[in-house]
Amino acid sequence: MSAPLPAAAGPASRPQRDTEPRAPLVEVHQLEKTYVTARGPLTLFKNLDLRVFPGELVAIVGQSGAGKSTLLHILGALDAPTAGTVHCASTNVASLTAREGARFRNSQIGYVWQFHYLLPEFTALENVAMPLLARGQSRREALPAASKWLKEVGLDDRSDHRPGELSGGEQQRIALARALVGNPALLLADEPTGDLDEATSGRVFDLLERLHVSHGLTTILVTHNMDLAARCTRTLRLESGRLATLG
Repeated sequence: MSAPLPAAAGPASRPQRDTEPRAPLVEVHQLEKTYVTARGPLTLFKNLDLRVFPGELVAIVGQSGAGKSTLLHILGALDAPTAGTVHCASTNVASLTAREGARFRNSQIGYVWQFHYLLPEFTALENVAMPLLARGQSRREALPAASKWLKEVGLDDRSDHRPGELSGGEQQRIALARALVGNPALLLADEPTGDLDEATSGRVFDLLERLHVSHGLTTILVTHNMDLAARCTRTLRLESGRLATLG
């Protein structure tokens, strides 16, 4: 039986943008991504523009194969664009070397994927601490911070459990804690509830939304679930290589 989610002080309010002028946290201009295939060039998007402001929870929807995950990979310095500029957290992401990209990801980006990618041989606590250990922090420093985030996601009583001893919803909540333990500037979530049943999916998204509000996160979420997308600050559809605002 899954551990219950932590009780909220009240219903999480829908993230809102204020009217004060601010610099975007993410700014993409004239982005292009083209792959070379046996059948010739395959362009996922071209002349794509995107701006995401601090505090926003932005959903990106679209058909499978439209390039949604590729866009997240480029924003998070996991892939390089063919052309265009990508600035994230005051960093020119497209210009980073492989080593610089690794440092940028570890310090500025939190990732949650459809699959949790927890390391099976380590406990929940150790898995959450991994990004801090990768930064060079000692276990004495990293484990208390990881313990705090396990409590944030309602799993402090599962700290000694390994991933195989946890339910799918618990695994994804631990993955969320791991993504946030390093206080990233940007959270990227690629179908984070896609492998969960409807009820568990809703609870995990409730948690993500609550943490987004309480910690002032900036989040870009890829999802096929239009009900979840409707709860975000904005919903963008990626179609024919362009982003269009819905609603």
